[in-house]
Amino acid sequence: MTDPVRPLLTGEDARGRLLSAVDAPLPVEEIPVGDALGRILSEPIVSTLDLPPWDNSAMDGYAVHAEDTAGASPEHPVRLQVVGEVRAGGSADVTIPAGCAVRIATGAPVPSSADAIVPVESTLEARQTAADATAEPDGPPATRAESFRPGETLAESCLVAVAAAPNDHIRHRGEDVRAGASLLGAGMALGPAQIALAAGVGLAGVPVYRRPIVGVLSTGDELRHSDGVVGRRGIPDANRPGVLAACRAAGVEAVDLGIAGDSLDSIMAALRPAVDRVDALIVSGGVSVGPYDVVRNAFGVLGSVDLWRIAIQPGKPFAFGRSAPRDRDGRRVLLFGLPGNPVSTLVTFELFVRPVLQRLGGRRSVAPLTDRAVTAETLRSSRGRRGFVRVKVEQSEDGSPRRDERGRLRVSLAGGQGSHVLSSMALADGLAIVPEESRRVDPGAEVEVMWLGR
Repeated sequence: MTDPVRPLLTGEDARGRLLSAVDAPLPVEEIPVGDALGRILSEPIVSTLDLPPWDNSAMDGYAVHAEDTAGASPEHPVRLQVVGEVRAGGSADVTIPAGCAVRIATGAPVPSSADAIVPVESTLEARQTAADATAEPDGPPATRAESFRPGETLAESCLVAVAAAPNDHIRHRGEDVRAGASLLGAGMALGPAQIALAAGVGLAGVPVYRRPIVGVLSTGDELRHSDGVVGRRGIPDANRPGVLAACRAAGVEAVDLGIAGDSLDSIMAALRPAVDRVDALIVSGGVSVGPYDVVRNAFGVLGSVDLWRIAIQPGKPFAFGRSAPRDRDGRRVLLFGLPGNPVSTLVTFELFVRPVLQRLGGRRSVAPLTDRAVTAETLRSSRGRRGFVRVKVEQSEDGSPRRDERGRLRVSLAGGQGSHVLSSMALADGLAIVPEESRRVDPGAEVEVMWLGR
């Protein structure tokens, strides 16, 4: 029944209010670039050097004057005298006279007197004498070289079978990045490619927002640790391990606060000491309307309850608040009260908690990844509440999502949809969204799907 005093919030209103509660991201710290995976930049990264820092070869081959190779072909190769070699990491202080070449390795600096690279694959095996630049008509044909052999000594000459043009296979200084260029913007998440770029322009460290620290607590007299004996009245605690994993997947540092009983004293004993060392607290269970649902009372003791109950299914009994300002830094700890049923816990985390924690950690874009799909089965929800139905996405033989001619996915139920049916959550690829004004979406209808784990 809807509370006549405090009507249910829509999902959009709740999400907006939650995000607005993040006054500012966490403080900035500089960390080694190699440790920055998943972290969020606090300011743009600016290159301090050109990339590449000097002209270098894109191929194993020969540095040449392009005009010396004019007219070269497999039938009429051009013979060039080899006058030296440049290795990767070596000196390019080599002069190349007309009609000559220098053997060069991929990544090696290009001598200033060369204007092109001839790949080794564009040369012939140089087994002929100087008087025998091409194969005799009745002799064995000259063969293409495939690569240099390890430890191969420097040949006296090379046979070029393909004419080169100026700048062929040369990576020019600053071709990728110029010194002073802004490379990555503030608020960007650092993945492998971004870390490689930062390291590639010579940065040892990067400025990032501190990673949020989140305490996770389960409540319920019936809960037992999953590695213990549950007995006749107990049930293994699935929420806490699931939320701890979800926090880590969201890029935050998770702290296990254990299990509290269904009493205010038990819950406060776990939360009160944690407030001073975390940025957010997540409590599952105890936020509904039963006589032992005391989490909202606990939040009131710590600070305030700013939001309660959202018009979604599953996950209506969701609470949010903030602690009183801490003495040591004036920050207010974010307080999340999630439903006790395990599916509702995970769904509300994805919808509301993850984006807030990511915003707290400095990420600017926190919108979930959604897609359009066609349902193969009937999807149901309660009228007046937006439904989030666990679905599987039909896949092609290679494991990629199958799409129709309009680019839409095809989805079907992942299993039972009760808020206690954890197996269907484990099998789901996404959540199909049933609008508030509907009670069902029929087979063949188009539906929006929010991807999970992306």
